[in-house]
Amino acid sequence: MASATVAKRLREEATCSICRELMTEPVSIDCGHSYCHVCIVGFIKNQSSQASSLKCPQCRGSFKRDSIRPNRHLASITETIKETERERLCEKHGEKLHLFCEDDGQLICWCCERSPQHKGHVTALVEDACQGYREQLQKAVRKLKETESKYVQLKLDTTQKINCWEEKIKHEQERIHSEFMYLHTFLHEEEEFYMRQLKEEKEQKLSILQNTVVHLDKKLQELKNSILELDEKCHSSAQNLLQDIKDTLGRNSAINMERPEDVSVEVHTVCNVSELYFSVRKMLKRYQVNVILDPHTAHQDLHLSDNQRRVSLCLIFSHIICKTFQTPEAVTVLPSVLGRERFTSGRHYFEVDVRKGIDWGVGVCLENVSRDTPKPTYGFWIFTQRYGENFALSSQAITLTLRQEPEVVGIMLDYEAGLVSFYDATTDSHIYTFPKASFSQALRPYFQVNDCSSLSLISLNE
Repeated sequence: MASATVAKRLREEATCSICRELMTEPVSIDCGHSYCHVCIVGFIKNQSSQASSLKCPQCRGSFKRDSIRPNRHLASITETIKETERERLCEKHGEKLHLFCEDDGQLICWCCERSPQHKGHVTALVEDACQGYREQLQKAVRKLKETESKYVQLKLDTTQKINCWEEKIKHEQERIHSEFMYLHTFLHEEEEFYMRQLKEEKEQKLSILQNTVVHLDKKLQELKNSILELDEKCHSSAQNLLQDIKDTLGRNSAINMERPEDVSVEVHTVCNVSELYFSVRKMLKRYQVNVILDPHTAHQDLHLSDNQRRVSLCLIFSHIICKTFQTPEAVTVLPSVLGRERFTSGRHYFEVDVRKGIDWGVGVCLENVSRDTPKPTYGFWIFTQRYGENFALSSQAITLTLRQEPEVVGIMLDYEAGLVSFYDATTDSHIYTFPKASFSQALRPYFQVNDCSSLSLISLNE
């Protein structure tokens, strides 16, 4: 306790009365009091320059400006106090805290160790205990840094997910916008088609009805002339009345009522807009064409039905069903075949039954596309299924996620718009539309089948 009191007094003596902190570069004045060099110089500057002598801030004793001198002894004491405080002393006993109590986790002095409070506790020198805890702290720091690194990585991954998500949403927005733009155009053209049909029906029936009106006007005029002639004869003299009477009566009795052809005013051009809008297949089927497979383009391992509307491949029986020759137009690498039809303009739609296939592809391709390519790339627009996975395949493969596997695939080609779209004809839902292209050559239907698969074309009346 005595040591703590002495330390306290020493600190009070070494404290500057101006800044109330331990003196820095202590200096003394004539009266013997000491201050920080900076503090006393600042004090002097604030005094009136007219004053002949200065007053000590503590005792009010006079001192001169040039009486300030360094107090080296007090500077040494100040440094000692600072070092002592850095070492930390026991608040209770004023002794150095050179021991560590493991039981209470506290720094203690030798007096504390002998007190009842810490009697029987495990203690160690600060230097010895410090090393063990320093290692624990370093281990904790390493663990926290590892956790920090994981959080940084998680943040990076999350940021990448955000960017990926925003990109996907942007792509989906563009796709939806493109789809609706195409649908708007499609519906607008459907409207024009039905309006044009309605106009043609209107003009056709109007022409018939207007000709009927002209004909009736002519008949009415003839009747008026006959009535006038007979009326005049009735009011004429007996001689005039009897003159050619039989001829007059015979001629007028031959006039009979001629009914014109009955023209129905029922409108035959009917368009159920809501049904058309909600039935994609019905809307598309107006552009449906009968596609027939071209045997001259078929790979030698493929088997085509007699009506050339079904193609299949089964390698187990390939020695029985394969061709004995191959034409120059035939596909030589991929097990595929083209349709006979060549599309150079307009809209064309056809449907393919894919229920008997697990590895197939349908779509369109350029007529002069390479027939010996090992993989469809340039000049192909194909929707393909590979053992449960669906892809849109052109210059690159795009994975498609479908709610359910299609049974009948509808392929829509809009040549002028440069669009190839695929639909699930069973559920009336859109599958995928390739980005807009610029077609300058003939396009042909394309069909690819692999082992144990077959494709069948849907006819117009199915």
